[in-house]
Amino acid sequence: MRKLPFLIVAGSFTAVVAAGAGAWHFFGPAGAQTSAKADKGELTTASIDTRAPKSNSTEPPPRVQAVAAAPAAMPVAPAAEKRPTIAKPVCNNPNALGVSRTVQIDTTGGPGLGMSQYRDYDFLQPGEVVLTFDDGPWPVTTPAVLAALSAQCVQAVFFPIGKHATWHPAVLKQVIAAGHSVGTHTWSHQNLATKTPQEAKDEIERGISAITLMAGQPLSPFFRFPQLRQNAELKAYLAERNIAAFSIDIDSEDFRIHNAGKLVASVMEKLKKKGKGIILMHDLHKWSAAAVPDLLAQLKAGGYKVVHIRAKDTLPTIASYDAAIAAELQPVKTSNARPISNVIQTVD
Repeated sequence: MRKLPFLIVAGSFTAVVAAGAGAWHFFGPAGAQTSAKADKGELTTASIDTRAPKSNSTEPPPRVQAVAAAPAAMPVAPAAEKRPTIAKPVCNNPNALGVSRTVQIDTTGGPGLGMSQYRDYDFLQPGEVVLTFDDGPWPVTTPAVLAALSAQCVQAVFFPIGKHATWHPAVLKQVIAAGHSVGTHTWSHQNLATKTPQEAKDEIERGISAITLMAGQPLSPFFRFPQLRQNAELKAYLAERNIAAFSIDIDSEDFRIHNAGKLVASVMEKLKKKGKGIILMHDLHKWSAAAVPDLLAQLKAGGYKVVHIRAKDTLPTIASYDAAIAAELQPVKTSNARPISNVIQTVD
C-alpha cells in the first residue's frame, strides 16, 4: 500500500515519535478510560511535534516544512444557503461565562481554521477562545461536558467519530439539541496520511454519512483530521466538498494528562502565552469531562471570551456511502436460517 506524505507543519522543530495504533476505538469504555496503560495506544491528538509514527529506522525524523497546496478544481458555491438547524438555548445564569460572539463560516472552497496549521484566517481577537471536543459521542462523559457547558451558557464545536455515533446516537442528539455545532472526525479515527487516496476518502465520507444518519439532520461542513494528519491531496478533497478543515491553537494534551486539575493548569498556561485560540479537548475522557467546569471558571476569571463557530451551509452526504452505512447497521439475516416456527415456539 502506498503511503501518502505526512502532514508537515510550518516551523523548524523536529518531529518525535507519536503514540501507537488506536485499538481503543473498537473496544468500548473500559479500553478508553480506565487507566493510562489502556490509553497508551490510542490515536488521539498529541502536540504538533509528536505526531510522527513509530519507526525502527536509524534515520533522523524528517524536518518540518510548509505544505504546498495541491491544485484543485474551483469549487462550486452552494446554489442556496442552507443553514444547519441550531438550537438557541436560554441562559438562566446571569453570571455565566456565556458566548461573547458567534461567527458564521462560509466553507466554500474548504478554508482552514487554526493557526497551528493554517494561516489564512486569523479571526480571533486577543482574549478570545473557541472550545472544541473530539472523539465522541460517549456515554457519561459527553453528557457531563454538555452539562458543564450548559451551566455556563457556552457553545462549542464537536467533532464526533462515525463509529461512535452509531453506538451512541442518543448522546449525539443531545449535543445537537444543546445547540452546539457538529462536524465530523472520520469513521474510525484512522491516520489518513497512511492511507491510499480512496481509503482516506472512504474514512471521511463514511464518517459523514454515519453521523448524519444518526443525527437525523444535516451537519456542519466542518472536519478535523485525526492526529491533525493531512496532505495537500486530502486538503484539496475537502475543498472540492466545501468542507472547512479545523486545526488547533492550544492542545490540552488530555490524551496524556489524566488529572483534571493538571489539565486545566496546562491549558491556562498555554492560553496565557498565546493569548487566544482554538482549544482542543476530547469528550470521551472522564478526566477531560471533569476538567471542563473548572476550565470555564478560570476562563471567566481570566477575562477570556468564548466565540461560537457555526456554518453558513449544511454538509450534503453522498448517496452511495449513505446506503452502505445503512446496510451495515441492519441486523444480519443468514441464508441458512430455519423457519421461525421451527426455532421459536410458544409452549406455555
